[in-house]
Amino acid sequence: MAVLNSTRRDFLKGVGLGAASLAVKGCGNSGRHRAGKKKRKPNLLFIWTDEQRADTMAVYGNRRIHSPNLNKLAEQSVVFENAYVTQPVCSPNRAAVMTGLWPHTCGVTRNNIPLRRDTVCLPEMVNNGDYRTAYMGKWHLGDEIFAQHGFEEWVSIEDLYTRYYTENRDRSKRSSYHHFLIEQGYKPDLEDDKFSREFAARLPLEHCKPKFLEAEACDFLRRHRREPFMLYINFLEPHMPFFGPLDNEHDPKMVELPSSFTDPLEENEPLRYRLLREYHRAKYGGDADSIRKLIAKYWGLVTQVDLSVGEILKTLDDLGLADNTIVVYTSDHGDMMGAHNMVEKGVMYSEAVRIPWLMRTGGMGRKQHIVRNNVSQIDMAPTLLELMGVREEESLPGQSLVPLIGGSGVSEDYVFIEWNPGPESVRRLKGGSRIASEEQIRRVRDEHTRAVVSPDGWKLCLSDIDKCQLFDLNKDPDEMTNLFDSGKYGGVISRLRGKIHQWQEKVQDNISL
Repeated sequence: MAVLNSTRRDFLKGVGLGAASLAVKGCGNSGRHRAGKKKRKPNLLFIWTDEQRADTMAVYGNRRIHSPNLNKLAEQSVVFENAYVTQPVCSPNRAAVMTGLWPHTCGVTRNNIPLRRDTVCLPEMVNNGDYRTAYMGKWHLGDEIFAQHGFEEWVSIEDLYTRYYTENRDRSKRSSYHHFLIEQGYKPDLEDDKFSREFAARLPLEHCKPKFLEAEACDFLRRHRREPFMLYINFLEPHMPFFGPLDNEHDPKMVELPSSFTDPLEENEPLRYRLLREYHRAKYGGDADSIRKLIAKYWGLVTQVDLSVGEILKTLDDLGLADNTIVVYTSDHGDMMGAHNMVEKGVMYSEAVRIPWLMRTGGMGRKQHIVRNNVSQIDMAPTLLELMGVREEESLPGQSLVPLIGGSGVSEDYVFIEWNPGPESVRRLKGGSRIASEEQIRRVRDEHTRAVVSPDGWKLCLSDIDKCQLFDLNKDPDEMTNLFDSGKYGGVISRLRGKIHQWQEKVQDNISL
């Protein structure tokens, strides 16, 4: 790693992570450092969710949702106010977060493509045998219930991906959560001896997936409180089926519809997006009352996660580990939840591509620090590597955000996002589409998009076969007016197109735009 500049060095000292070893005073059960004892390496507690958009806590502008523990964490953390995914769908962005590689680079360009065994994840980059490691929750990167990629302990919650297992895996084996439910006296509701997500979501709070993961995580922390650890916890919620035991936690009447709810999505918007909206309106209902009720239940799922996050962080405090633990909270992508009258993800609108990203480092004194610059989750791995005192992998395309946190700048201040086609690109209505022919649907199903968000507030989305988009986020933060074909912004388009092409060349992305 290059010699640290003074700003970065001062920041690392401020968070209690010396620039050489980045080690912090050891914390036993009492949290006190004993003289003569070797300083302990910083722990990592990485908590993430599935399909959680940014505005689901107070620091991101939502004071109606009940998320007191996330609000408290945000008050003690670095808050990346404008954090973006690498691709707005589960597996590709999960792969990017875990490996520090773009989806098109690591090969996980759509859901259910297994991450290659020889592709290194962050624990494999960090671990030298001193760390105890565990992954708990949804994985969605292949061989779902089997320990892999540098994790010693593996607590799984999903059995819906058996058909994607590699050939040598036993498809009759079931997840940790499956066995937990059997012990509680439940019987699988599916014919192939599996519990559906809908079944699990209807259970009492204490038997749902967040509480199960909470118990497993707290147990891990207690067992390894005297050892350096890396613990990843991935909650499925607030991902669909969009209901749970806290459905009545929020009154739908208190829900404000997104400002873009009435956006007509004119014909100058991508056809693939208009097809998705057609499907979502048929599935979820496109009227105001249906969306308000849906959002209220979605908020209830966030509250469900919030309760378990609170207990996990309390255990970290009770064990005296908080000052020596880097805590990350983020999500794999967002959700439209009524914006542009759409639901789910898979589009370049901000509600799908912006996510929460909190990062607490014990030595900061638990003070909130808001970073308003646009940042990308491709930078997650390099940032954590620097904070944990590991020489950055030269092959990683991202950059450490430690200088940005410390008040300095970074080399890349444009954020890039990609979309690669897959089964989730277009959803089909049973009776057929009213707005497009089968030939048109097949064509846009295979479209690629590359987007850039500039530091001066422009967003350009280039598609190889569908409509392109240009938004002035300063004047139009809800992305209601596509300026691409207006004929007024040729210079902006040319500049941003050039940025995308430079990025493509740098990261060896060969999609022609």
